[in-house]
Amino acid sequence: MRKPAVYLETSVIGYAMARPSRDLVVAARQQITRDWFALRAAACELFVSQLVATEASGGDADAARERAAFLQGIARLRVTDAAGELAARLVERGAVPRTAPEDALHIAVAAVHGVDYLLTWNCKHIANATMREAIECACREAGYEPPIICTPEELMDDQQDR
Repeated sequence: MRKPAVYLETSVIGYAMARPSRDLVVAARQQITRDWFALRAAACELFVSQLVATEASGGDADAARERAAFLQGIARLRVTDAAGELAARLVERGAVPRTAPEDALHIAVAAVHGVDYLLTWNCKHIANATMREAIECACREAGYEPPIICTPEELMDDQQDR
């Protein structure tokens, strides 16, 4: 049986590697993300893109080095012309706001490469139930099956509870 392919959007890397937060919601997401990597990641084929690597390289230099080290060994999907075209379509169709072209590109890279899941904590522009139908429609109109967009919490394997 093939492992599900999972594209890790930058917010997941950020939550996995960030110093513990005092904000309760952020702290909970950090713990869920770390649990996902500890309990579930090995059962998946993980992918990032150069866009993830570039975004993860920003901010505090020490933290950026830690994120870069974390990304080592995770396969990179190419940001192709087809992904760029699909990202533009996502923005043109209003599936992703014009102010968030990078978010459209994350979705497009995952769709163009046939990834099963796009894992993200970006619930504003990516894992947003009100935008999901438009995202899926734009992908399918372009000839791509959209990835299932979800948070690490949604992609936890319930086998550990049995």
